[in-house]
Amino acid sequence: MRKPWLHSQGLIDLSDRHREIGVPLTRLHDCHWPVADVVDIHTLFPDFKADPARIESYDFRRTDDYIQSIVRVGSGIVFRLGESIEHTKRKYYVHPPADAEKWAAICVGIVRHYNDGWGNGYHHNIRYWEIWNEPENRPAMWTGTDEQYLGLYVAAAKAIKREMPGVCVGGPAVGYFGRMTGDVLEPSPFTLAFLDRCKRDSAPLDFFSWHTYTNDPWELVRRARAVRRLLDQQGFAKTESHLNEWNYLPDNDWMPMTTKDAQLRQRWFDRQAGPEGAAFTAAALALLQDAPLDAANYYSADIQGFGMFTEHGVPKKAFYALRAFKMLADAPLRLAIQGPIPAGVAASAGMEKSHRRVTVLASNFGPREERLRLHVAGLPWQGPTACEVRLLDAGHDLTPIASRTALGGATVVEQAVHPASVYVITLFATENEKLP
Repeated sequence: MRKPWLHSQGLIDLSDRHREIGVPLTRLHDCHWPVADVVDIHTLFPDFKADPARIESYDFRRTDDYIQSIVRVGSGIVFRLGESIEHTKRKYYVHPPADAEKWAAICVGIVRHYNDGWGNGYHHNIRYWEIWNEPENRPAMWTGTDEQYLGLYVAAAKAIKREMPGVCVGGPAVGYFGRMTGDVLEPSPFTLAFLDRCKRDSAPLDFFSWHTYTNDPWELVRRARAVRRLLDQQGFAKTESHLNEWNYLPDNDWMPMTTKDAQLRQRWFDRQAGPEGAAFTAAALALLQDAPLDAANYYSADIQGFGMFTEHGVPKKAFYALRAFKMLADAPLRLAIQGPIPAGVAASAGMEKSHRRVTVLASNFGPREERLRLHVAGLPWQGPTACEVRLLDAGHDLTPIASRTALGGATVVEQAVHPASVYVITLFATENEKLP
């Protein structure tokens, strides 16, 4: 997940909602909603002329509180060291630091504060430290050159690993890492330059982070495989792959997000996190279970445009897609789904560790209504099996729509799945039944 959940100066607290979906890993980037006063380097170290070795040079107060809100719900953290995106005409903080080595020393101070208790700090054991975000996205994220970013990465990555060898450092959180033609990736010059520089200067790269917004959930899997192949081919077989920004991009078109036509923009965002976006999100999460990926952070878990909540903290349909996936994640013993799956439908299944409940997540992101027929055999209990079907669509928020009890043996579930809908099918042993 991307970003924590305290908003509107604390008036909106989404912590309980995040507990509901069991966020395992929160990435800190664009954490300025609604005020830009946390996480970014310029907020933590406001005077670049100051001495990074002195705790008095830092202002950790608001970021301390912000991170505590994440820790309290049990989530891990990816801490992005850098600045938030600036869509404004004037750019304020996304410039190359005047002194890369000093900037690296500031990063070391931040890591020490949150992991080693420095400056009345904490022992949060934050594992992932990411150096900048989308440096190829210019000028919104970086006003410098490739070489300036590469030098900054090398300086910061080496400094952090030298002082805290147990943490993971990575980047570059690249937005455009290359062109895909089918399953084949043509890496961008920036991506190749970054990997080459890490090899040349022996700079640590514990994780390679990349972003994708698309209207095709299967595209996420193709890209994950392509990135993994690229890393392996370039000599980074031990480097983790992190898709740490992803979401649904209606029609693969960014234009409506920035148009002056407010109604067009509203319709676009309604699709992005409405039933259509929810079906995309659930399908993507199901499909990514078989992708060579180490982490995936949905953008975003807050109240901004791409967020899964309205400005008043009301869950959008995309939130319930994450809630549906949590139901699947609570059944972590993976089960095979054999036989043909209708086009446009993605599905995944698992069993709880108690062996008393099976959960199937199915999402129809296709254009047509399909017929889903599940033939479930080999259940680890005898006797009656209860079945419940929950639906997420325009009119339902994971609402139970059907339930029945089958009398032992194989269980068959037939369900019509209409477009832009998500289904959670649960099979479980009746209360009085004993496991064999």
